[in-house]
Amino acid sequence: MAFPPRPPRGAFNPRFKKEQQQEHRTNHMIKAPEVRLVGENIEPGVYSLVQANGFAKEQELDLVEISPGANPPVCRIIDYNKFLYEEKKKKKEMKAKAKTSEVKEIRFTPNTDDHDFEFKVKHAEKFLEDGNKVKAHVQFKGRAIMFKERGEVLLLKFADRLKDVSALEGMPKMEGKRMLVMFAPKIIKKKSSGNDLGKLHKDKPEEKVAETIATPVAEETPAAE
Repeated sequence: MAFPPRPPRGAFNPRFKKEQQQEHRTNHMIKAPEVRLVGENIEPGVYSLVQANGFAKEQELDLVEISPGANPPVCRIIDYNKFLYEEKKKKKEMKAKAKTSEVKEIRFTPNTDDHDFEFKVKHAEKFLEDGNKVKAHVQFKGRAIMFKERGEVLLLKFADRLKDVSALEGMPKMEGKRMLVMFAPKIIKKKSSGNDLGKLHKDKPEEKVAETIATPVAEETPAAE
């Protein structure tokens, strides 16, 4: 027995999905009978939705609902497509500028000379200023394990040289045949700006660091025994 045909679901509306995904209500999507207009090139105040849409059409811009919870809802007349483009561009630039924190390794031996030590200090400073962590270690080979105190002094001297750009995460400790210490970059707190909706409402322009482990980058020629 054949099933009866399904009733039609209605005409396909290609704008439906777009409107559901849109962050702000605009133009015909706004349903309130009255809105409060703010922004440039408009006398702030409460207007009927018809008037507000008329002002937007006169300026060839969009009526954008920026505070739907207010009574009446707060709207602004802007070029919404341009606004979305600029927001997307800013997010892309911020993502490109975001730096991925890595752990950079600096290797010493108990016999590291002063010239090599200074060279490694400069490398470490650059790594820390770029927002990376630094793992420094002294490698002991053969009978060099007898000079553990020399390695500890070397790492503490290294820590003293980096005190202006780093935070020491612990005292030197032994792991197998090497003594290591970890440095983190000093954090400079910045004032966070508000979200995009708040900036739009206040007429202000807008202004995670994943940690990965890097392979050793500062190599040293083994000291002659």
